[in-house]
Amino acid sequence: MRPLRPLRRTATAVAAASTLTLSLAACGALGVTGDSSEASPTKGNDVTVGLLLPETANTRYDKFDFPIIRNKVLELTDKQGRVVYQNADADASKQAAQLQQMIDDQVDVILLDAVDSHAIATGVQKAKDAGIPVIAYDRLAEGPIDAYVSFDNELVGEVQGRSLLEAMEAPDSSDKIVMMNGSPTDPNAKQFKAGALSELNGSVDIAKSYDTKDWKPENATANMAQAIKSIGLSNIKGVYSANDGMAGGVIKALKAAGVTNLPPITGQDAELDAVQRIVSGEQYMSVYKSYPQEAESAAQMAVAKVQGKDIQFDSLTQNQVDSPTGKDIPALLVPVVALTQDNIKETVLADGIYELSEICTAEYKADCAQIGLSK
Repeated sequence: MRPLRPLRRTATAVAAASTLTLSLAACGALGVTGDSSEASPTKGNDVTVGLLLPETANTRYDKFDFPIIRNKVLELTDKQGRVVYQNADADASKQAAQLQQMIDDQVDVILLDAVDSHAIATGVQKAKDAGIPVIAYDRLAEGPIDAYVSFDNELVGEVQGRSLLEAMEAPDSSDKIVMMNGSPTDPNAKQFKAGALSELNGSVDIAKSYDTKDWKPENATANMAQAIKSIGLSNIKGVYSANDGMAGGVIKALKAAGVTNLPPITGQDAELDAVQRIVSGEQYMSVYKSYPQEAESAAQMAVAKVQGKDIQFDSLTQNQVDSPTGKDIPALLVPVVALTQDNIKETVLADGIYELSEICTAEYKADCAQIGLSK
């Protein structure tokens, strides 16, 4: 893999990490010289955290984010705190109503993963007016948010684009690829796309590019079917897919068109189905993002914010980002790593995201053995 280029963007750059065992709970590792417990708390352990997540098509939210945040809040508050969780099912209006309900219920702090980062700004302002801090989680919402925790999204796109070029083996500018980007209402999707284009532009011919409504796999399937018809099946040398769910939709369209030897396809999120496709060779790579690290950090930020532990809060937000409505927003950008057949052991297995038995089911037993994943 070529070395990472210096990243030039508003957010402070975070290098891709080959190991994701960083513990953010240790203040010393974060450069903190004081004890956050010295601050005068504004709230005791009876903290109520409102958690608003955007959709269920991506399995990570219910499987990882919510339970990890809930358990961390319980740990940080001696089991006296609680998390009130709502999922918007990709409906921006529904999420706005959920946010208003949390304001009415007077939760202490809100972790917000926006369906539509622009549309939710009015609700964020209402929370601010009610004295409720809002921390943007995973996606950078507009409005007066207090902090932001996510991954280095342009770096995600760069890793995806670079991996696709490597998988294509010395491509030239005439090789045609399809770009299956994320939802146009998700600011992360724009950053993934920008990062990928920084690697792909000039190296290959981006014959078709789609911004896929709501990240839905079925929409990616329809887009890919259209691309196959327009470009010609044999002319597609690779597919940039912004996440794993859409990668599955792309593969479905390619198989329906009669492809037996799939071109390299990227992804993101290390979903179990995608890891199994990587094992079998149907999908080339995914981007593994340490959800435990992101989710636990968000819980720490939320509790520290309402308990007045400014040193701890500041130690977790040493980066800064800009949104269309705010400048120099305190932020934490968590590192990412390309997941391929070569490092499944060192990533999702080592971090306990999946058990070997979950990945290497009967259908994938031979494939697992072939790449050294058998016990």
